[in-house]
Amino acid sequence: MRVPLSRIAHGRSGDKGDTSNIGIIAYEDRWYPVLVREVTPERVKAHFGSLIEGRVERFELPNLGALNFLCYGALGGGGTLSLRIDAQGKTMAAGLLGMEIEIDERELTD
Repeated sequence: MRVPLSRIAHGRSGDKGDTSNIGIIAYEDRWYPVLVREVTPERVKAHFGSLIEGRVERFELPNLGALNFLCYGALGGGGTLSLRIDAQGKTMAAGLLGMEIEIDERELTD
């Protein structure tokens, strides 16, 4: 079944220059493998489309049940240069949580 990522995780985001930093944290340990399987750098980049001009790098944090993404060229030059409404990337985690993922119904109810 397809569900929004927000069903199994929450997130935080911010910036460093023109790079957006997005953290996605599973609500429960059992959902961390789903994050690893479903939330790939390629899918994150595709989800944001032309907003991310560079590459997306993923870091796995299994002890926290979290993934961290660095999205290069994602903020229109960064806070002081960008004309974007969210030049610091504060809403990018919320945007990513809307991405639909595939999850087996048993993974939700186990």
